[in-house]
Amino acid sequence: MPTGSGKKIIALTFDGGASDAGDKKILQVLKDKNATATFFFTGKFAEMYPDTVRTIAATYPIGNHSYDHPYFTKISDAAANQELDKGEAAIVKASGGVSPVPFFRFPFGDVNAHAIGLVNRKCYVPFRWTIDTLGWAGTSSNSVTKILALVNAKATPGGVILMHQGDNPDDHSTLDADALAAMIDNLRAKGYALVTLEEALRR
Repeated sequence: MPTGSGKKIIALTFDGGASDAGDKKILQVLKDKNATATFFFTGKFAEMYPDTVRTIAATYPIGNHSYDHPYFTKISDAAANQELDKGEAAIVKASGGVSPVPFFRFPFGDVNAHAIGLVNRKCYVPFRWTIDTLGWAGTSSNSVTKILALVNAKATPGGVILMHQGDNPDDHSTLDADALAAMIDNLRAKGYALVTLEEALRR
């Protein structure tokens, strides 16, 4: 769910499922800019990069992105519940006890009413996005300039920006991390306050 707020706030969010190649830069930029974001991890990511997860969870809100990133509309209820439980357990372990509840993001944005009901019964609220930077696509079809132009054109009050923590597997670019500093500056210049998803809902 987007936040639905009419106030001039916007939430930065990052999905972690493949690699943590962009995380060092992302975290440094957030610190330097005194900005916040919400991070969604898969359980496998948490198992591969526990130090990264623990570092992020100590400062920023975190959410569950499933264990293995499947299409939730194409798996059984039992498999979906296992994805939620196993992902949560891995994240809690890696983070040193921080629960991802109630934040959940469906892999691929693949969702229907039945899948929403499944995650709701696990006390999760699913969050989509209003802008997908497509930074994961790499330099063959995207660039920092394109990302900044997209966000500038589509930013709306109560919006949620989707970015990724990892690199493109082919060119190993980290476009979202590279674009982040200028993105924050541009959004603030347009009058936006950067908030977590929880803060966006409260407002």
